[in-house]
Amino acid sequence: MIKILCDSITDLPIEIIKKHNIDIVPLTVIFNEKEYLDRVDITTNEFYKMLRENDTMPKTSQATYAQFVKFFEKYKDDEILYLAGSSAASGTYQSAVLAKGDVDANITIFDTFNLSIGAGPLVIKACEMVEKGLSVDEIVKNLENLKNDIEVIFSVDALEYLKKGGRISSTKAALGSLLNIKPILKIEDGLVKQKTQVRGSKKIIPTLIEKLKEEIGDDFSDKDIYVGYGDDLETNEKFVEKVKEELSPKNVYTFRIGSCVACHSGPTVIGIACLNK
Repeated sequence: MIKILCDSITDLPIEIIKKHNIDIVPLTVIFNEKEYLDRVDITTNEFYKMLRENDTMPKTSQATYAQFVKFFEKYKDDEILYLAGSSAASGTYQSAVLAKGDVDANITIFDTFNLSIGAGPLVIKACEMVEKGLSVDEIVKNLENLKNDIEVIFSVDALEYLKKGGRISSTKAALGSLLNIKPILKIEDGLVKQKTQVRGSKKIIPTLIEKLKEEIGDDFSDKDIYVGYGDDLETNEKFVEKVKEELSPKNVYTFRIGSCVACHSGPTVIGIACLNK
C-alpha cells in the first residue's frame, strides 16, 4: 500500500486530508519563545487568535530528523511517498532526506518546490493517482511534469505584520499604509516574491483573479481552483463568489492558510492557486 505523507508547509482542505488519510509531519510554531507542534499542540484557529493578540510575530522551525524517523518507522510496512514543502524555503526537506537513510523502509521523497496552497494541489494529484493504481515511480514522474505549472498568487491587507516579521522596513510599512498599498505576491523558484502592488483593499481580489487569468487564460471549465485565506471569513466568502462568477472553474476548494505562511504574512492573507495543465 502507498502511504502519502506531507508536512505542515502544505495546506489542504480538511475533507481531502480525511478522504485520503494523509498524515502530516508538523513544523514547530514559536510564540514568545514557547514551542508548539503545528496543528498538534496548537490548532489553526488558536494560531490565528494568538497572532492577533501578540505584538511580536511568531516563527516556525523545520520538522526535525527525529520527527521523520518516527513517521517513517510508523509506516515502514507501507510504500511511503512524502511530498515536501519547498526545499528553498525550509530545511524540512533535508531533515527527511537524512532520516530516510536511517530507516529500513521503502521511502520516496518528492520536493514540491512550493508552499501552502501551491503544494496542496500536488498532494491531491498524488492521492488521485494512488487511487488509479499508479506506482510511486509513475506518480513521481507525473508530479515532476506538473510542479512547474502551478500558479500561486496571494496578498495581505495589513502591512503591519510584514513589518513585525522583518519582511519590510518600518518606513516602507508606514508609507504603504499611508498610501493604502497592498502587495501582490507570487511563489516562484520555491520562494515568495513580490510581483506588483495595488492601492486599496478593494483591488486585491480583482487583481488576484486577473493575474491568474494572465498566466492561465480565460477557460477554467476543466480546472480546479484553490482559494486560501487567513482568519477573514467574510473576505474569503466574497473571494470564492468572485472566483465562481468570473472564472467558472470545474471545482473550487477553499481552506485556511496555515502558520508556515501566516507567520510571515499575518492573518489577512488571501491567495489563489491553479494547476495550469
